[in-house]
Amino acid sequence: MNNTTLIENFLDYYWLSSGASQNTLSAYQSDLKLFSKWLNDDLSHINSNHINDYFKHRQLSAATQSRILTCLRIFYQYLITQQLIKNNPTAKLHHPKQTQKLPVFLNIEEVDRLLNTPDKNTIFGLRDRAMLELLYSCGLRVSELITLDYHNINLNEEYIRIHGKGNKERLLPMGEVAIDYLNTYEKKARPFLLKSGQTDHYFLSNRGSGMSRQNFFYIIKAYAVKAGIDKPLSPHTLRHAFATHLVQQGADLRSVQLMLGHSDISTTQIYTHIQNVQLKSQHAKHHPRG
Repeated sequence: MNNTTLIENFLDYYWLSSGASQNTLSAYQSDLKLFSKWLNDDLSHINSNHINDYFKHRQLSAATQSRILTCLRIFYQYLITQQLIKNNPTAKLHHPKQTQKLPVFLNIEEVDRLLNTPDKNTIFGLRDRAMLELLYSCGLRVSELITLDYHNINLNEEYIRIHGKGNKERLLPMGEVAIDYLNTYEKKARPFLLKSGQTDHYFLSNRGSGMSRQNFFYIIKAYAVKAGIDKPLSPHTLRHAFATHLVQQGADLRSVQLMLGHSDISTTQIYTHIQNVQLKSQHAKHHPRG
């Protein structure tokens, strides 16, 4: 069996067994193809030295190396279950130690400026304001926002149904401000964007279809420039702001974890670190002996 077939069979198996997102599957496919190309040999005929040599060759960041190692570990475990190999070459390899970087987030005043930037007198401005409000109101991943289906949002009951990583489902409450803008979008913008077509995508592009992650990121970066925000933004900037502001206002970590859809609460704890850094900064700035 050639490497291409091995990779394709693995991806089919992994999708069916784990419900992994398309983003994860695409990343794993890319990782395995690059490793296969470098190896220039049968993927089932390797040992841990090959993997170490590959990492030395690529000179990857700790985060990227860790992701690829996870991918290879799952891939070779699959080959074992298929009785194509006997031992997992990644078994004795360890994930590189990563320095934990605090995510960039916006303070409340910056969020207000960003959310107030879209022109509410235009169809696209109404759509964009509704998207930004929902993103901040619920702390969604951008992939969850742009793939949101019409039948998964209930404005009367004030909740949305989200299918997140691993196809895990969660119900999230929406704030009143977000609901108002979603109502306006549904009545005054979405019908015009829909044109004569039919789609279950809730947020529509100018072509009347779903929006891409890249397009949304361009939109949010353009609004940030317009709002005079010079912090380096990522697609998750408003998600980080959502979580940080909840923790700052006293929300318990378990509730924030559930709303974000984190499987491990240690992932959520980074937002308490952000709060601690801010408190230290304020102490140093304002205390007589800071």
